[in-house]
Amino acid sequence: DVIRHVVVLLLLTTHVLYGEANTNTSVVVQKDAQFDITYLDTVTSENQTIYAFNHTVSKNKTEGVRVSVELLSERPNGPVLFVVRQKQAVLSFQVPLILRGLYQRKYQYTQVGRTLCQPPTLALSEMQFFYVDVSTLSTSGVHYQLRVSRVESFTLQTDKKFTFNATPSQPQFFKYVFPDGEDTVIVKVNSQKNFPCSVMSIQDIQCPVYDLDNNVAFIGMYQTMTKTGAITVQRKDFPSNSFYVVVVVKTEDEACGGPLKFYSLLPDELLDAGNRSKTLDVVVSPAINSNVYIMGVLFCLGIFLSFYILTFLVACIENKRCAHGCCGLSPASPYEYGSFGELLGISFALSLSERPLDVVGRCRQESLSSVEEDDYDTLADIDSDKNIVRTKKYLCVSDLARKDKRVLNKKYQIYFWNIATIAVFYALPVIQLVITYQTVVNVTGNQDICYYNFLCAHPLGALSSFNNILSNLGYVMLGLLFLLIVLQRDILHNRALMRNDTPALECGIPKHFGLFYAMGTALMMEGLLSACYHVCPNYTNFQFDTSFMYMIAGLCMLKLYQKRHPDINASAYSAYACLAAVIFFSVLGVVFGKGNTAFWVVFSVIHIVATMLLSTQLYYVGRWRLDSGILRRILYVIYTDCIRQCSGPMYIDRMVLLVMGNIVNWSLAAYGLIKRPNDFASYLLAIAICNLLLYFAFYIIMKLRSGERVLFLALVCILFTAVVWGFALFFFFQGLSTWQKTPAESREHNRDCILLSFFDDHDIWHFLSSIAMFGSFLVLLTMDDDLDTIQREKIYVF
Repeated sequence: DVIRHVVVLLLLTTHVLYGEANTNTSVVVQKDAQFDITYLDTVTSENQTIYAFNHTVSKNKTEGVRVSVELLSERPNGPVLFVVRQKQAVLSFQVPLILRGLYQRKYQYTQVGRTLCQPPTLALSEMQFFYVDVSTLSTSGVHYQLRVSRVESFTLQTDKKFTFNATPSQPQFFKYVFPDGEDTVIVKVNSQKNFPCSVMSIQDIQCPVYDLDNNVAFIGMYQTMTKTGAITVQRKDFPSNSFYVVVVVKTEDEACGGPLKFYSLLPDELLDAGNRSKTLDVVVSPAINSNVYIMGVLFCLGIFLSFYILTFLVACIENKRCAHGCCGLSPASPYEYGSFGELLGISFALSLSERPLDVVGRCRQESLSSVEEDDYDTLADIDSDKNIVRTKKYLCVSDLARKDKRVLNKKYQIYFWNIATIAVFYALPVIQLVITYQTVVNVTGNQDICYYNFLCAHPLGALSSFNNILSNLGYVMLGLLFLLIVLQRDILHNRALMRNDTPALECGIPKHFGLFYAMGTALMMEGLLSACYHVCPNYTNFQFDTSFMYMIAGLCMLKLYQKRHPDINASAYSAYACLAAVIFFSVLGVVFGKGNTAFWVVFSVIHIVATMLLSTQLYYVGRWRLDSGILRRILYVIYTDCIRQCSGPMYIDRMVLLVMGNIVNWSLAAYGLIKRPNDFASYLLAIAICNLLLYFAFYIIMKLRSGERVLFLALVCILFTAVVWGFALFFFFQGLSTWQKTPAESREHNRDCILLSFFDDHDIWHFLSSIAMFGSFLVLLTMDDDLDTIQREKIYVF
């Protein structure tokens, strides 16, 4: 209000001084004027014209008044000043109107149209006057055209579309009054063509109305748009129970992703504005009510609580079956090749040429399971002993499960405690940052900061898109459920060890639950950080959504490797150090990766070198060192195995996996170097997922080739998870928004809600992906249950 009064006072003072300066030479003519009549006139520095209008203003009805001016003289010596004096408001503009664009480029417009704001009135009906003053300092006559008219449909009606035209010099705004019982509405503005770029703004009922490109962002909520714009408006934010919908066409298109043009201009040179007229539709629709919010919350809780109930029922059935002696395989049960194939009704042709029948017997004799962890680490010939055991052609799990179980349990429990610590220190600043983002959006009204699906963004309190946050609840609830399942298995296994049960001591894959606890915690943190990202999704904080995805992928690969290599799996410190390096590169990619050739070259080289080093480590089962003699050993191996006798690889299965892995990773590195995708975080995540899927497929294939079975529960988990992943990816690739483009271009992908009028496609992706991740974890947990009664000397390492 203070600023408005100061502006009015300055304008009046300027007008008075201007009049006093020309008292001796200027003639003022006042004319009674009428609406909808075009006035053609001439103005010079020696004469001024005042057009006096009057109209009836009703308290219960608002009529828009629009002043349209066109300059008819081609090259006037000076601009013409138009001052509209109203009750409680003054509006002034010059013609030609000069608007500035990027780099202070200037555009002039000879046609100007402005809608007058409507000061409130207390009386039911009163006559109000307003005046249009026309003046100039040009000594030669300037011809102009003036027309004042009423605006049809100035007050917008709910669910009624209104079509209008706008240009940079002829903005439009309309009034909307909240009907009784309506607390939230969605204002949608649409156009058939992308450009010219425009701005949609929601402003309180006050004068002046900020309806020019250079001031539309001063108050209220606003967003740039090409074809589509949508803003959710709540009654509580507007004390007058009404607001203005303002649409302004910008002078340039760079803000909406249009072509960026560079001009070599003199400081005072003016650009031709061209034809920047745009036809738009505006419609105001009621938003959802509180009942829909409640239904959305209950639906979300119901889905994931059903998994708790289902898990409880399965546990009861399993306990009952075990009580009748039908739980698992007995030690004497036949264990033959192809049993999983018989379950599916499929005949598997297994190649046994590489695994003679006497290998299983040799695994038992050759193993040194009596060696304890402490003794094993202090023997003088420990390195040679490891080399003898681990470089056998056919390894058994007993060969790589020789360390003290208590020591390994502590080693793998560190995974859980470390990720819990990481989660706390990572999440707290993230939460603080996104709260700041949301506060900035609410205070400034800039809707371009966050990339929401504005057609299905339901606010709650200070949150702009509560539904996108709520749908992440599944990650947290299912992550907690997985932790409970792992805890139950851990307790049962410890009880079996206390009873000295032979199957628990000598059979099956060694049970280490630390990585499973870390995976469940990572899933919960993924839900929390994804919710934080969706508080204000944009380019800079997308890393919050992906950081724990990297961790989940890495932990799953480590768990797959640990199953058959419990003694030589990576420690928590080295594993998290590698994951920290991945996240570090993710941050660098966000900051420097876009179009930076040097960054992509360095990253691709590191990617390929890391792949080769890891491949060597896996192929030699940890019996490979990176030291000063590495080059000599590499040359020796090449000479003896490739030149001297040209022998094939000793470990064919591992070689096949590693060759495929190198092909995949080299291809991804080449793709990144050539295409240089803008979304580096997703590219990095794609690398992790591709490697995880490749290793998982290899594990399943080798499990079947080794004659192992997949029990019914694990089979159900595999099939269920595969189907859910398929549907989840379908909804993920719908692409409701994308921060790789401008905010205006991103809104072209916005869509309406598709579930309960509350959730959109991306929310369904959250539902399904959380379920799919939970199912994937269950697959890892149960896929080797068929080995629980098989001696470890008979379980192959691959």
